[in-house]
Amino acid sequence: MAEERRTRPRPTSTTTRRRAPSERGPERAARAACERLAGLISHRPEGVSGVRRTDDGWCVVVDVLEVPRIPDTTSLLASYEVQLTQDGELLEYRRIRRYRRGAADE
Repeated sequence: MAEERRTRPRPTSTTTRRRAPSERGPERAARAACERLAGLISHRPEGVSGVRRTDDGWCVVVDVLEVPRIPDTTSLLASYEVQLTQDGELLEYRRIRRYRRGAADE
């Protein structure tokens, strides 16, 4: 039996292509904040709960696991506010909240 060979159609000028995300967008700022903060405080980031543009760059709120416990719902987490320049350099950070994982917001 002969094998059937399939080829992909080549992109044409009318084919839409995905564009790479902006190099200076909020996604990049969030990633940079997590990396910079983890290197300073030696705690693992759990996620980002806020990103906003400021006059000087970005303000990112990073949630961090500070004290792991069993059961997990009693672990202590903290929210850190991280200030970055437009280029992702750390200006400052501070802990703004500490809470139990299972606790509801006030």
